[in-house]
Amino acid sequence: MTYNASRALELLRIGSGHAGATFREGQEEAIRHIIEGHGRSLVVQKTGWGKSFVYFIATKMLREAGAGPAILVSPLLALMRNQVAAAERMGVRAATINSTNTEDWDDIEMKLSNGEIDILLISPERLANAHFRAEVLAAVASQISLLVVDEAHCISDWGHDFRPHYRLLERMIGNLPPNLRVLATTATANDRVMSDLQTVLDLDHAQRGDLNRPALTLQAIKLSTQAERMAWIAEQLETLEGHGIIYALTRRDANQLARWLQSRGCNVEAYTGETGERREGLEQALLDNEVKALIATSALGMGFDKPDLAFVIHYQMPGSVIAYYQQVGRAGRALDAARGILLSGQEDEQILDWFIKTAFPSRHDVDSVLKALRETPDGLSAPEIESKVNLGRGQIKKVIDLLSLESPAPIGKEGAKWQLTAAELGDGFWQRAERLTGQRESEKEQMLAYVDLPFGQHMRFLVGALDGDPAAVQVPKLQPLPTKACDELVNAATEFLRRTSLPFDARKYWPKGRLPIYDLSGKIEEEHRAEQGRALCVWGDAGWGKLVRCGKYHDGWFSDQLVSACAQMFQEWNPQPSPEWVTCVPSLRHPNLVPDFAARVAQSLGLPFHPVLMKTDDRPEQKTMANSAHQAGNIDGSMKLDDVAMRHGPVLLIDDMVDSRWTFTTAAWLLRAKGCGEVWPMALSMMGYED
Repeated sequence: MTYNASRALELLRIGSGHAGATFREGQEEAIRHIIEGHGRSLVVQKTGWGKSFVYFIATKMLREAGAGPAILVSPLLALMRNQVAAAERMGVRAATINSTNTEDWDDIEMKLSNGEIDILLISPERLANAHFRAEVLAAVASQISLLVVDEAHCISDWGHDFRPHYRLLERMIGNLPPNLRVLATTATANDRVMSDLQTVLDLDHAQRGDLNRPALTLQAIKLSTQAERMAWIAEQLETLEGHGIIYALTRRDANQLARWLQSRGCNVEAYTGETGERREGLEQALLDNEVKALIATSALGMGFDKPDLAFVIHYQMPGSVIAYYQQVGRAGRALDAARGILLSGQEDEQILDWFIKTAFPSRHDVDSVLKALRETPDGLSAPEIESKVNLGRGQIKKVIDLLSLESPAPIGKEGAKWQLTAAELGDGFWQRAERLTGQRESEKEQMLAYVDLPFGQHMRFLVGALDGDPAAVQVPKLQPLPTKACDELVNAATEFLRRTSLPFDARKYWPKGRLPIYDLSGKIEEEHRAEQGRALCVWGDAGWGKLVRCGKYHDGWFSDQLVSACAQMFQEWNPQPSPEWVTCVPSLRHPNLVPDFAARVAQSLGLPFHPVLMKTDDRPEQKTMANSAHQAGNIDGSMKLDDVAMRHGPVLLIDDMVDSRWTFTTAAWLLRAKGCGEVWPMALSMMGYED
């Protein structure tokens, strides 16, 4: 196909809205390469270079020449929204099939088959959908003019664990015509990633641009505690010019940091994987400078396009140079100077180690699922596997996803049930897991080296770590920010962390099947249900968490500080109708720990304490039960009531930890079935990381 240079330039000017726009170095070369069909190419160019112009201009020109539609594989909904808007500015008819627009799927599929869509955007998971492959993709496969894999580094960085369906691209490409035009684009690809991409996508041409970001002043600051970092951010937000993003590693940290900054009068909002329908509005609020910053997880990142973003702050250290460069690269794309600040603390390594450890299932996890399927030839649904295997729901999903994506796959799905196939799981699966785990450990060590660098050396380090040329890196344009936080603000942040009150909802249904000893199943009647509870903190976290852990496993006694904190939390909570007495969850392993604490809380509140619940026998600790079905089964028949000591009226039910909520649920049922009033659960701590 002949390349039309004047039409390409015209489309650039239409899409950019600038009548005098010209191509950046490498853009026209990449477009020409696609149009003339010279092979499968990879474009590695920094954020803001204009990779989307390459594939949208190429798509438009191919369609004008009579070629079929393009397919764009894109990882995030936020990215898809921006891409659709960018395509439409250029007159490219774009549509997306994703989990949020199911009501539009039939219409989009019809338009695609009728040639009314120029480019279809899909997530990698869509490739696993049988209907999409058989009814949508198969119908247009022979007509597809271009396959674009945007943010292609995800194939290597996410495709083995976090988003395993990226690996389906290799099979998809294998089933498409060998002369199909393929374009992979990313801002971040070191030699390791490029090698992965060339293997998966069968690439034969690569264009790599300059990775240096001269407008971006980078700085790393070590502040060991959460309170210090919270104080530092609150102080600096008052003086930092412009608007930005503050990244946290977990949803919990993003929400907590947002609440803290809001309490200090900062105009910020949290943005996480659970933000849901508010995502688009929050993105627009930042684009319109209506908020100072979004406190975000990685859910806000690739494709979010705000050229005048003035700063990106990291509350904790990301797991790799690739992840960091990708996120910090949001800043300063159309500014003379912007900041990228990486704060690091004492919990960073612990969180990253947890992510690395849970990235791949263990041999025990895989063997457990395969054994359960082997014992049930007719197959098992995911919930049925959960009832048979002591693994968490997320662990089971990861095992199923990864095994089903092997080629050949040792498991397959028939209707709603998973079954074993004739294929055996090969050693290659474990070799890949071991290799990738080692890579992630190395990348973590690389980030630890980054945070130790002196001011002025960070951009050079990043560019070198991404296998670019650091020779052109210049001295930062901005002076460093202070490396200490105000003592007064640190104290205020510490007090904020200790005021945290975490609500948790009562369970409304017994587990699937039944609890045979208590003979319970189905919906929990409202009159036998616990009320919404409160936890003082997260286990081991900043604020009270470490004191709780020390009290349980070191001192064997919960301190008076925790008694006062729980009493204060109760007063602020003010549950109604107010409890008239206090009881606690029993334990044979630590028989005095919680009763002693509950008695002191009761005394502080001026309420009588009556330990009416008793353990019937010794059971494994709940923390050894990995999913809801096993946690419920471990509680079944484990408690009974002392009818003589039993009291009536609303009660405050105290335990040291809450995780599955089955202990509180069952204890509340026992109490209410004997005529007790409302049961208000209170725990010292909640368990578990959030990703």
